[in-house]
Amino acid sequence: MNCNSTSGKEIAMLYYALVFLVIALVAGLLGFGVVAFAAAGIAKILFFVFLVLFLISLVTHFGRTKAL
Repeated sequence: MNCNSTSGKEIAMLYYALVFLVIALVAGLLGFGVVAFAAAGIAKILFFVFLVLFLISLVTHFGRTKAL
């Protein structure tokens, strides 16, 4: 398994979390409360999924280096 593909997926997921965060902030400033609430919820979910994938990747990386 290639580590670069996992890292690329995590970076893409973090990118989308930040995009939805920006959408939520702009929508909130313009007064679109429902859109802002939905985008903020999506950003929060994507951020936590990214965090879990990052931690799994970190644990497996340290597990591989100690096994060698």
